[in-house]
Amino acid sequence: MWSKAVYIELVSDLSTAAFLAALRRFLSRRGLPSDIYSDNGTNCKGAANHLRYLFNIAKGSEIQQFCYSNYMQWHFIPPYSPNHGDLWEASIKLAKHHLIRVCKSTILNFEEITTLLCQIEACINSKPLTPLSSDPSDISALTPGHFLIGSSLLDLPEPTNAQLKLPLSVR
Repeated sequence: MWSKAVYIELVSDLSTAAFLAALRRFLSRRGLPSDIYSDNGTNCKGAANHLRYLFNIAKGSEIQQFCYSNYMQWHFIPPYSPNHGDLWEASIKLAKHHLIRVCKSTILNFEEITTLLCQIEACINSKPLTPLSSDPSDISALTPGHFLIGSSLLDLPEPTNAQLKLPLSVR
């Protein structure tokens, strides 16, 4: 299933260790995926090799049984073929667009850029995929955020009756 949901994580460098730490954070927040698709970056290849090595060490143990039941299949696009990753490349382009528009020439510290990336992630995950109903007056749309939390990430909360200032004759 493709939801077009985006997860953006800031790492300190492009090492395999930093990538594995980001992957652990992703798995803790989003759960175990059955498939991971990535480009042929050395950090991605190194992480896949490291996970394969750890998997082979655990042969015959309870850890291996757990890994078999929750195994993640890692798929790499062909080398020098960024067009095979067109879905995530489009998301990267969109994230860069938002970063450039917001930052311009401003220098941000780690906390500020992490917060900004989370806001950009929410914006991308609120991009409409399809209308929720065929009613032309209904402006709500299905977004990747619906698959993550059950509603759009940037929707404003609907006012309750307690918040509305209605005349007593209408109540």
